[in-house]
Formats: sequence, structure tokens, C-alpha cells
Amino acid sequence: MSLQERLKELGIELPSFNPPAANYAPAVKNGGLLYTAGQTPKKDGKLVFKGKLGAEISDQDGYAAVRLCTLNTLTLLNYYADGLDNIIQILKITVFLNCTPDFEQHAKIADGATDLLVAIFGDTGRPARSTVGVNALPGGAACEVEMVVALRD
Repeated sequence: MSLQERLKELGIELPSFNPPAANYAPAVKNGGLLYTAGQTPKKDGKLVFKGKLGAEISDQDGYAAVRLCTLNTLTLLNYYADGLDNIIQILKITVFLNCTPDFEQHAKIADGATDLLVAIFGDTGRPARSTVGVNALPGGAACEVEMVVALRD
């Protein structure tokens, strides 16, 4: 089964591109690797989840926000890899969470990315992962996700 068929089976439609917010490339290829820029929880170019986890953003909304960031990242990967089927492994993701200093549920919220990737890619979607709490993100976004993937030759 192709990954496009898998997305349909899961009822997932990749969102449209969100334009870069500043002077950077959305993704860069180097050898057999593809690096994405960080993606915030935007839909149709508008920030959907804004605020801090541990304050305005609930854990449930944080999980959904990270999932949306991941979908936006998959849109980039689909384009720059010439299709998701050209990805052989999700190597590394970094999840940045805009959170209060006492917030401690980082791993639980970051599972919004990993759960989605494993549902789509299976074991090759289970990456090494870092989750970092920060005091601010662009536009007040609740989170941001970036990825590194290995591509087929």
C-alpha cells in the first residue's frame, strides 16, 4: 500500500503549504537527507493554536497543535521528497513547546507528532526525538516541529 493510500485509509488529508514567515528555505536536501524548517500549527496560513502550554493551551490542545505542525511538515516532505513514498525513515524530530516554566508534560504533548508518524509510516516513522520547552515561538505559536528524514536513492 502506498503512503497516499495509507493517508486516505486514516482519513488524513495533507494541508496546503504555509508560506515561510521569514527569509529561510522550507526544506533543504543534502545527500540522502531532507531537513525541514520548523512548522507551526497553521491552517491556511493562519495560526490556529496560540499561547502557552500550562496556561492558555490545554494538554489536549497541545497534542492537537503538535499533530497539526506534523501534518504541515508532511506537506513539505511530500513536495520536497517528490512523494512520501520516497522517504525510507523519519530519522529525527524536534518539538518545541511554548510553555510555562513549571510545565512537565513535554513527552505526552510531543506524542502528537510521533503517534501520527507511526500511524502513517509504521516503524520507519518512529524517530529519535527531542522535545524542548521554550518561553516564546514565532507569532506566539504554541509549538513548532522540525524533521530530518532519509530518502530513497
